[in-house]
Amino acid sequence: MKSFSGEKIRNVVLLGHQGAGKTTLAEGLLFLSGTTNRMGSVLDGNTVCDFEPEEIKKTISVSLSIAPFEWKGHKINLMDAPGYADFIGETQAALRVADAAVLVVSAVDGLQVQHEVMWRMARNAGIPRLVFVNKLDRERADFHAVLGSLKTLGKGFAPVDLPLGEEHDFKGIVDVLTEKAYSYVDGKATESDMPPDLASEAANLHTQIVESVAENDDDLIVKYLEGEELTAGEVSEGLHSGVCERNVFPVLVGSASKLVGLDRLADLMVEMGPSPVEVGTSVGTKPGSEEPEERPTSPDAPLSAFVFKTVSDPYVGRVSLFKVLSGVMTPDSTVHNFSTGVDERIAHVFVPRGKDHESVSQITAGDIGAVAKLSDTHSGDTLADKAHPIVYEPLEPVDRVIAKAIAPRTKGDEDKLMTALSKIQEEDPALLVERNPETHQTLLWGTGDTHLDVALERLSRKHGVEVEELELRIPYRETITSKGKGTGRHVKQSGGHGQYAICHLEVEPLPQGGGFEYEDKIFGGAIPNQFIPSVAKGVEKTMAEGAAAGYPVVDVKVTLMDGKYHPVDSSDMAFQVAGSLGFREAMKDAGVALLEPIMDLEVLVPDSHLGDIMGDLNSKRGRIQGTEAVAGGRQLVKAQAPMAEVTRYAIDLRSMTGGQGTFRSTFSHYEQVPAHLAEKIIAEAKSN
Repeated sequence: MKSFSGEKIRNVVLLGHQGAGKTTLAEGLLFLSGTTNRMGSVLDGNTVCDFEPEEIKKTISVSLSIAPFEWKGHKINLMDAPGYADFIGETQAALRVADAAVLVVSAVDGLQVQHEVMWRMARNAGIPRLVFVNKLDRERADFHAVLGSLKTLGKGFAPVDLPLGEEHDFKGIVDVLTEKAYSYVDGKATESDMPPDLASEAANLHTQIVESVAENDDDLIVKYLEGEELTAGEVSEGLHSGVCERNVFPVLVGSASKLVGLDRLADLMVEMGPSPVEVGTSVGTKPGSEEPEERPTSPDAPLSAFVFKTVSDPYVGRVSLFKVLSGVMTPDSTVHNFSTGVDERIAHVFVPRGKDHESVSQITAGDIGAVAKLSDTHSGDTLADKAHPIVYEPLEPVDRVIAKAIAPRTKGDEDKLMTALSKIQEEDPALLVERNPETHQTLLWGTGDTHLDVALERLSRKHGVEVEELELRIPYRETITSKGKGTGRHVKQSGGHGQYAICHLEVEPLPQGGGFEYEDKIFGGAIPNQFIPSVAKGVEKTMAEGAAAGYPVVDVKVTLMDGKYHPVDSSDMAFQVAGSLGFREAMKDAGVALLEPIMDLEVLVPDSHLGDIMGDLNSKRGRIQGTEAVAGGRQLVKAQAPMAEVTRYAIDLRSMTGGQGTFRSTFSHYEQVPAHLAEKIIAEAKSN
């Protein structure tokens, strides 16, 4: 592929709910442009964008894929973002480097949950948007129903197309701007006159678009009010300005599988979508400061690039996908990673297309490319000319809401597992690996159950590590609620060097967060001074291991009251053992209480689901702290609930709200477990 200037580049991301037809649309555009010589199928598992075995198996996109193609002297870097909620991190990465977005909506299923989520994400990212109503050739397809539902997303939707025919009789489009009809056969359009039954609707839409364009331009509004007709060029230019200013959103129609309307969509990507040059300068900061630093989208500016995705390729190793924000990236050069502080050698640069790579002589400002085998570069890093420092804001972190406890299926593979987890976390920053020091479990955090399942499949396929899922342990803690006494007696004197240590301990509770206090009240040399710290060591060891159910003991004061020793047989170890035994007995006398972690929850749900969510949280021993209305007809519920009740809350919430609910959780504090539940938990811990 030849090099294109920034003015001739369009970086476009396809957004939409799972099943809307984004991957098929990408496949159709690649075929129609002559980039591929056949059109693959998602069901057949032979598309350009869905090439990972997990995608083929599940028939859904799980990773962001790049599919560039040439169209009328322009290069369109098409990005196919997953529509499944679990892979929202891939969409966030795409939005960081896209200059425009196409919301793909199924004419059969209409506007769905992820459409609203992704529209909001694109709006927050400041991305111009178009809408493509797909699958108009299917049974129950309803363009006008979709058009009506788009109003729930806001204002500014401008239908520039009307469907020619319905369902199985759908055969083409009506161009509202030119008021011409186009029938399609194998992706090729034949122009014809406007059908009489659509003339009135097309004329009304044309008038609305002209009025909208005129309202946004002082010169055009004067011309329009004076009764002069706006030229096609003026209307097109006005639409382009409206799209770039993000107050006009053209709506197109078609069928990706039948190649109907795809040429029209590609035309508007070129005509209406902004180029990277139009988007303007990229703003970062000077390394080590908050002082802003700007870079124009120009090949003449110093080099700077943003790495938005990392891929593990079985043949070439780690591949870093980047967008050049200024300057030119060339092979056989050295760049500096201002995020990690290392120099990186650029051996070759290439253009990715699905799983294939095409080597190029350069990647210029505004374009997207890839480089392999960088030593210390990750997603979200900034690469730039060392003489012209700049750091761009890293990728926004994704909320990880669910965890699985895992262990290697084969003993001795612990190191291999941690190495493999590090690699898949590098490829997918939405994953987080955590080793819990209290439960001694390895936890893999993600955005949903399917997200974690895919990660575990990749562990096996790419790195040869088989894991087993374990029951997630809750990091309970033990404490006491009253005073208690205990005697630790460790006496062994049957032949040879004996062991002799006796200590009398008292325990009492401390306020929450009090930790551990140790007091010595020995007098008269009942225990020599060198053995008094030994008792404390034995107590602390038992506190770490747990006195009743194997959970750490907290918020306890231990007082050494009295004891006995033997001048020959007493030792440091003997008094450690005695301290441990005495502490256990004192804890039992005082009565062990179990503490559980309490989480702060912020749950964002549509108004219609508020009652169900509050009722469900109450059933989970939750406490509602309050609610507040949020823009877009949503409610933010603030609550506290025990961790044990919400380890699978991501799945429950998605089920209750049809995928429309999201939540965040953070640790708050520990609270005492109700007695009837504590008895059950302690009994299970002992049996295990």
